[in-house]
Amino acid sequence: MEYTPISPFMRPISHAHLRVIERPEASVPSKPVNKWELLRELSKAQAAFGISERDLTVLQGLLSFFPEDALGGNTEMVVFPSNKAICERLNGMPCSTMRRHLARLVEAGLLMRRDSPNGKRYVRKRGEERVAFGFDLSPLYCRAEEIARAGEAVREAEDRVRRLREVVSLMRRDLAALAELGDDFQPGIGLWDQLRDTAALTARALRRKLSLEDLSAFRIELETLLDRARDAIDGPETEEMNTNGAHFERHHHNSNKESLELEPALEKGGAAAGVPKADACGPEADMEERDTRKVPKIPLHLVIASCPSLKTFYQGNVRHWHQLFDAACHVRPAMGISVSAWEEAQRCMGPEQASIVVVAMLERFSDIRSPGGYLRALTSKAAAGEFSCGPMVMALIGRRSAA
Repeated sequence: MEYTPISPFMRPISHAHLRVIERPEASVPSKPVNKWELLRELSKAQAAFGISERDLTVLQGLLSFFPEDALGGNTEMVVFPSNKAICERLNGMPCSTMRRHLARLVEAGLLMRRDSPNGKRYVRKRGEERVAFGFDLSPLYCRAEEIARAGEAVREAEDRVRRLREVVSLMRRDLAALAELGDDFQPGIGLWDQLRDTAALTARALRRKLSLEDLSAFRIELETLLDRARDAIDGPETEEMNTNGAHFERHHHNSNKESLELEPALEKGGAAAGVPKADACGPEADMEERDTRKVPKIPLHLVIASCPSLKTFYQGNVRHWHQLFDAACHVRPAMGISVSAWEEAQRCMGPEQASIVVVAMLERFSDIRSPGGYLRALTSKAAAGEFSCGPMVMALIGRRSAA
């Protein structure tokens, strides 16, 4: 039979507590930790520690009794409020409910009881000595690094889901666009109806909160259909699209000489900070609003042809807009573009046009002093309706033709 140690007041000590007590000194944080930041990290990683939002509410109440903002240092981390004081701090939570949540926090190894001989909570001072009986917050402090790692893991998982959700959304739009294109080139094929039905079902599914596994399954299904559609269309269309692309390039050279340079006034960073942002690209521009935007009119194969440097940094095939988005997400960190600048660009330009801008910037990377500031400046122009990625792509094609 396994032996369970008990506290001086005959309360069991959980095995989570024993792990904290036996934790080597090297794992204890080397400096004080802000208690509220630690609580936020624990809120993000609550599932990993088996606690609920109500448990966290009680822990927040206990932390409010600790007079310092930081845990650690030479400060004793014991709080000793009465049950009545705790319940009042928790806006009148019933005492039985509060004790139940406290027990869960203790069992999770985030708190430790320091019981007095009579079970009361109080502090006793004798000269320089101070002895407190109540709830010890030191286990929470000792596990600060573990909590931070768990919170970061949750954020990374959420980011993977957000990115995959965006990719699936772009694939759905590619599918719908190819269905319309296929009907024009080869009418009467049942594949186009299948594409339309799958696109509609995917759009309906994206209204729900999907797991990473669900989104991965959608991605596999959509990739298979996209490859089938592209193979069916590329045969009769390739020669005509190449001809149209050459015509588009000649028309550009004849009609827009000034766009042969990639926004030279902004490349040195001079105007990056001076353009006001419009309200149209705030956080309220959600997935459904972005999903209604049309795919850029410039052909994807022209974008790829004008940005050969992309192949050096991204090994995957780029045959569809969602694959270009994936490539832009891949090279964005290496270019020094922040997550916030990238997300703002997607909100204002749409994910496809933002992806075109990033890969075009990669092609002219040595000429751009501040890629993040440059992208923010173009984002502001897009929010004001004063930007299109077409001249950027055609300027790059013009440079390659002149070389």
